[in-house]
Amino acid sequence: MDLFESGKVVRVCAPMVRYSKLSFRCLVRKYGCDMCFTPMIVAADFMRSVKARDSEFTTNSSDRPLIIQFAAKDAQTLADAACVVAPFSDGVDLNCGCPQRWAVAEGYGACLINKPQLVKDMVRHVKNQVEKPNYAVSIKIRIHKDLRKTVDLCQKVEAAGVSWITVHGRTPEERHQPVHYDAIKTIKDSLSIPVIANGDIKNLQDVESIHQLTGVDGVMAARGLLANPALFAGYEYTPLKCVWDWVDIALEHGTPFTCFHHHLIYMLERITSQPERKIFNSLSSISAVTDYLHNTYGPLYS
Repeated sequence: MDLFESGKVVRVCAPMVRYSKLSFRCLVRKYGCDMCFTPMIVAADFMRSVKARDSEFTTNSSDRPLIIQFAAKDAQTLADAACVVAPFSDGVDLNCGCPQRWAVAEGYGACLINKPQLVKDMVRHVKNQVEKPNYAVSIKIRIHKDLRKTVDLCQKVEAAGVSWITVHGRTPEERHQPVHYDAIKTIKDSLSIPVIANGDIKNLQDVESIHQLTGVDGVMAARGLLANPALFAGYEYTPLKCVWDWVDIALEHGTPFTCFHHHLIYMLERITSQPERKIFNSLSSISAVTDYLHNTYGPLYS
């Protein structure tokens, strides 16, 4: 919560399935990211097995401030999961925005925006059961077509003690339509807690203009950070130093090849030609990738 009191717009790395894992969080923190979310973790699975806990959640001492995002549909399961991760994190976030069919069918994600009483109970349970002062409890939502419903949800959850709310400015049905920044402003104006805006943040200019437009306290980037992990540091494209930083961090963390390679595909997409991309995308080992980077871009320091 101290971050929001600094007066500057808090820059946040979104929870991204498969991508916002420890190694990537370490990278974006080097380039101006103030706070990171883990990928969404299903709380019930997390509580069911040690194996799930070990594979879903890894962190280290420099990985802070860190917010663990959970998918949950009952208050006690969420509170139990929060108690497990509280010693290793700074807060938990309840996913009330995932529009994927499987999540909604299971009672997770975006369907929760239509269950304000349940969301209130979940926030209260975590606040009451985590024995750690100042531990944050937040929610991430999408908006309703009728914005009054969203404002009502947010005010109810604010009354339950939620620390902040992240608003993805689209409805659960919308995918690539323009983000409703006017809706985010309306929500921000109706609350006294911090609000984070999410949706279509591509560069540092977007961060500033969305702050001006909506008055939000923070801005969360997802795909923009995948394409350019140095976005928050003001770079228009991924700088070569950032590419080599990723190689070093990923190798140090033992990042699986597919994940290592996918991140580089995203990072290089805007700075490589189509023939180059075709070659790079077909590489199938860490040594082939590092050789290609050396031969194409040269080492960072020659």
